[in-house]
Amino acid sequence: MLGGGNVLIEGQPGLGKTLLVRTLADAVDIAASRIQFTPDLMPADITGTQVLMRDDVGRTTLEFRAGPLFANLVLADEINRATPKTQSALLEAMQEHAVTVAGVRRVLEEPFCVIATQNPIEMEGTYPLPEAQLDRFLLKVTVGFPTIDVLRSIGIATTGAAQATAKRVMERNTLVGIQRMVRQIVVAPHVADLAANMTMATHPEHASAPARIKRYVRFGASPRAMQALLLAGRANALLEGRAWVGVEDLIAVAPPVFRHRMILGFDATLDGITTDALVVDVVAAIR
Repeated sequence: MLGGGNVLIEGQPGLGKTLLVRTLADAVDIAASRIQFTPDLMPADITGTQVLMRDDVGRTTLEFRAGPLFANLVLADEINRATPKTQSALLEAMQEHAVTVAGVRRVLEEPFCVIATQNPIEMEGTYPLPEAQLDRFLLKVTVGFPTIDVLRSIGIATTGAAQATAKRVMERNTLVGIQRMVRQIVVAPHVADLAANMTMATHPEHASAPARIKRYVRFGASPRAMQALLLAGRANALLEGRAWVGVEDLIAVAPPVFRHRMILGFDATLDGITTDALVVDVVAAIR
């Protein structure tokens, strides 16, 4: 959110993905909306549509009724359950923060962020996200199963009479100001070179690519990965209290930046190789 990008969250049911987004909306003074993606969802259900309206004197006019995409924080729940036609309705909003309906381009209010969730185990009746849409997510976050202590705390906290709620800690104008500040964090030339080399090392045809990248990867990360690496690195540096991006920032954000941008071959599936393991190889090779 500080980087002004979009996030894809992947995890099993019941791990609190939707609650995480709702809590984030409660903590910041922003308008939030939730879209439950289903196979019968249409693009107009997301973006809005033109409605025929009749006034008091009987005149009819076309009036635009905004859809749930017109919010600051949009939760796209189970995004891979909708058809590619409906998924593509998000592309313009995610990239340009605007929506075009009936030939009219409408700019979305800042800040704007799409946080999408998907379930990795329920594959029946789902439509995998195309690479062009995956590339528009700044980060892909994997939510793992909690430890025994955390699981016990979840059970006690959510089944009692008192329900915990998040209090507001940031105003909207403050968030927009921080987003501008993130882009002013200094990136030294050697750090920019490292980000470029890390991106190039994900391409199997490149000389600096590790051995497993050359064997298991079909297509490497796009130029958006380089942009995401620096933007997320800037945000990470700000959270660490620094006005410059360090090598450690790029290493910290490399897994969520690259894990959804490398297209693996069939051999990777056979050998059980994940993109996270390949990101480790890329970081080790560059360092």
